[in-house]
Amino acid sequence: NSRGCRCRGWAVKNTKLTTLNHPLWHFFLDHVAHFGLHLGQFCVAEKLVLMADEVYQENIWRPDRPFFSFRKVAVELGYEDVQGGDLQLISFHSVSKGFIGECGIRGGYFELFGIDDDVKAQMYKLASISLCSNTPGQVMTGLMVKPPAEGEESFSQYNEERLSTLASLKRRADKVASALDALPGVHCRPSDGALYAFPRVDLPDKFVKEAEANGMPADEVYCLKLLSATGVVVVPGSGFGQVDGTWHFRTTFLPPEEKVDGVMERITAFHNAFMTEYA
Repeated sequence: NSRGCRCRGWAVKNTKLTTLNHPLWHFFLDHVAHFGLHLGQFCVAEKLVLMADEVYQENIWRPDRPFFSFRKVAVELGYEDVQGGDLQLISFHSVSKGFIGECGIRGGYFELFGIDDDVKAQMYKLASISLCSNTPGQVMTGLMVKPPAEGEESFSQYNEERLSTLASLKRRADKVASALDALPGVHCRPSDGALYAFPRVDLPDKFVKEAEANGMPADEVYCLKLLSATGVVVVPGSGFGQVDGTWHFRTTFLPPEEKVDGVMERITAFHNAFMTEYA
């Protein structure tokens, strides 16, 4: 917590809210007002800037789990977007996620809420003395925030491609989560949003002890074995603050749709052989 960090001599300046790709997002959606109220009060009391990572706002796979911007939550809770307001909020969005998915173009923006004018001036100065962002990134960001409108010549094609891309991602999300959840000792809830699955894996005690004897987290060893056997890269859950004694990994569902079945077949074959070996 912030006070504990300050007791250690650390200078705590902000707290980060990452939506949709974090397990707590489900709690947030069910308790928006309660969660928002307490998070806002915490940031105000501790004099922290709230940095809201909202890059997955287009990646919604359940209609009953909508995206809520924290700016909207803040306004509904009575915070005002005025100079030096009680709550200071910076919201981020990027072309690297959503249905655009152009990670290489490097475009995005941040929006300020309740930030002091002097701070804005310093941020503007800092940006002005730097090289400008790449032109394709600026163009892509402009298109993201102001896409073709209904009635314009390109709207029909744009909307068709957008819906097709999002529908494909939804199918991949369901397929990956379902295939993982069917594996012995693996538990994977459906992805409500973002671009990831985060299954829990009940690793055999024999394997966990072997990994510990080698001084490595068991889920990290599992992921390395998976990579070596299949060429599939996943990220061990030990890097995400998982509960002690549990094991996870994070994977995406971004391979082309026609290749997802093949990827899951490789993961399934590896996992079944792994569980047999350490039974």
